[in-house]
Amino acid sequence: MTKHPIEVITSVERRRRWSREDKERLVAACFEPDAVISEIARAAGIHVSQLFRWRKEMCPIEEPKTEMGTVLVPVIVSETASAASPVHPEPATTSHPRRKRSDVTIELGRGRRVRVDSDIDTEALGRILNCVPGLR
Repeated sequence: MTKHPIEVITSVERRRRWSREDKERLVAACFEPDAVISEIARAAGIHVSQLFRWRKEMCPIEEPKTEMGTVLVPVIVSETASAASPVHPEPATTSHPRRKRSDVTIELGRGRRVRVDSDIDTEALGRILNCVPGLR
């Protein structure tokens, strides 16, 4: 008669504990050429999502960092084009293309917004916005 080692589980805990080395070994296997992650997970007896989670934890993808967050800058609407951006002449056309109507929505905060046509008179728009409480 041969003796076989037996593992006795005395707690109700059903979670397995994976060592860092085991996790690293399985994650490294994912990066092998022609590796199939579902097969690696199946052979280890874990769900594919667990292997993806370990891979995400051990190989984080760094997002490009900016020095500042979102910055709002003032915009000045003028009739003339700046010298910094030269205007390229468009080739002459025989027919006048129809201009599509477009609306501009200005978010004022606190759920308030103003929607105007894109070719509104800028002075008229300024007078309208001066009437809005809290913008002065």
